[in-house]
Amino acid sequence: MSVWFLPLLIVGTTIVLSIPVGLYLAWIMDGRYRTPGWLRWLEQRLDIGGQNWKQYALSLLLFNTVMFVFGFIVLAVQPAAPLNPDDKGMLAPTTIFHTVTSFLTNTNLQHYSGEVHLSYWSQIVFVVWNMFVSAAVGFCALAAITRGLRGDEHLGNYYLDMWRVVAYVFVPASLIAGVLLMAAGVPMTFDKAAEVSTLEPKAMGETDKGESKPQVIARGPVAAVLPIKHFGTNGGGFFGANSAHPFENPNAWSNYFECVSILIFPFSLVVMFGRMLKQMRHAAVIYGVMLVMFLGMIGWAVHFDTRQPNPALTAHAERTKDRDGVDVASLPALPVDQTGMGNLEGKELRFGTSAGATFSAVTTAVTCGSVNCMHDSLNPLAGLTPFTGMWLNCVFGGKGVGLINLFVYLIVGVFLAGLMVGRTPEYLGKKVEAREMKLAMLALLIHPILILGPTGLFAALQWGKEATTNPGPHGFSQILYEFSSASANNGSGFEGLSDTWGFNDTQPAPSNTRPWDIATGLVMLLGRFIPILAPLALAGSLAAKKRTPFTSGTLRTDTITFGFVILGTILLVGALLFMPAAVLGPVAEHLGPLPFGQ
Repeated sequence: MSVWFLPLLIVGTTIVLSIPVGLYLAWIMDGRYRTPGWLRWLEQRLDIGGQNWKQYALSLLLFNTVMFVFGFIVLAVQPAAPLNPDDKGMLAPTTIFHTVTSFLTNTNLQHYSGEVHLSYWSQIVFVVWNMFVSAAVGFCALAAITRGLRGDEHLGNYYLDMWRVVAYVFVPASLIAGVLLMAAGVPMTFDKAAEVSTLEPKAMGETDKGESKPQVIARGPVAAVLPIKHFGTNGGGFFGANSAHPFENPNAWSNYFECVSILIFPFSLVVMFGRMLKQMRHAAVIYGVMLVMFLGMIGWAVHFDTRQPNPALTAHAERTKDRDGVDVASLPALPVDQTGMGNLEGKELRFGTSAGATFSAVTTAVTCGSVNCMHDSLNPLAGLTPFTGMWLNCVFGGKGVGLINLFVYLIVGVFLAGLMVGRTPEYLGKKVEAREMKLAMLALLIHPILILGPTGLFAALQWGKEATTNPGPHGFSQILYEFSSASANNGSGFEGLSDTWGFNDTQPAPSNTRPWDIATGLVMLLGRFIPILAPLALAGSLAAKKRTPFTSGTLRTDTITFGFVILGTILLVGALLFMPAAVLGPVAEHLGPLPFGQ
């Protein structure tokens, strides 16, 4: 029971908090609050009037274009900028492109190590700023789509929505969380890296003069980054080790708090959706479907990783491989006691035995990307959990975008149900016709195309072969995970890939890093904006239609039956799209040669 206590506590806490938070979000996004005069004046300047879906989408794209240029400049001037006490140099050009694209799209896929390559200037002005505004983009898009579904004349105003999310949601939550994390031991300083003498002389080496080198301990304004890193489901770590680093995640309490921080807004947005639509029973069905899938992900990860030992550390008897007749010698077990502990490789046990597997499910269900264990070290079948979260991309998902993705599955499910009963499909009283289905299929199919296409290309070329550090199915899984993370805007890494260039003066430049920077950067951009713009157009199309009268043949969207329709559509379509890739990667590794094969 002990291994299940942490995941149940995290999920239970989030469910309880999501109801009042969701109601608060609806109150904010519907503009039912009152502000002081100076804030009201600022909002009036931002509110340039109601926008249809095309105007809203154009504003969204213009805003993100400006942010791309701003981010590129901030990183490019890092060597000359202030707040650089450790004299960080300039990043390589393709690394800058990749990093700017990554944080612009709320992905935070890092082809660099934060404490090594970024100054405090870049961490605050670039990273934190992008974490706030990129997280708000999906939030704003969901609010606009919700207004379209309820039949509003306009979808709102993008700039006003952005202000509401950042000023009234993310900033207050981040200030409170920052104080709590500092109390737990997370540093907040602009001092340079600390240099300390080691107890053992010359443990860190010696200088040319024969003197002992000090140990250099990286630090910085970590507490300013961490709250929005999780509330915004961003995931980019201040340190390369991310939330496995003791300065980002000091103890078991901070680990629990960070998991709840990751989940709270994706859960609450479903409540907000129902409240704004005045369809709380419909929202409850969606919430239930997402929760079932999420619990399944956690259960699968914990069972196959925390409750199963790592076969590489256990003894193997002598046997003969039937398919080729090769004798396999017996292998002794390594001196690691895994009794009741499961797979220990790549884990931080100070958080608890099931914390790594639980975090892997949490961070990939909601496209966060923050990690507290090495996903590359998960048992092969447990590794299917983060893959599944990113492939489906609607198990609560990132704030706003996850529910938008589920909205696409809703349209597909309604269409299939309408075909089965011989009626024109309807959703919330609006007919779903050819235009809506084309937009839904565009949003649905772009995701597997962006994952499977580049994965196959890189697996066949030297770009992939030179970057992978493991042969066979595991190496394929490393490539597949990188593009899955990029397309889903998740940002976590299976790791093991040699895809980091680093500073621009690193010469010669690693030969295989440029293709990875450029390819994953393009995948992130397309995987971010097409699945947002197509549903926006879909909602705009539905908003322009008249409501049809409710009859006895109308498919109700607030019943358990409809919940099974949604769940079946998601699992069926997801399996058809990604099962072959799963078999070539994690499943083949589980069934293949030692240490996992039988």
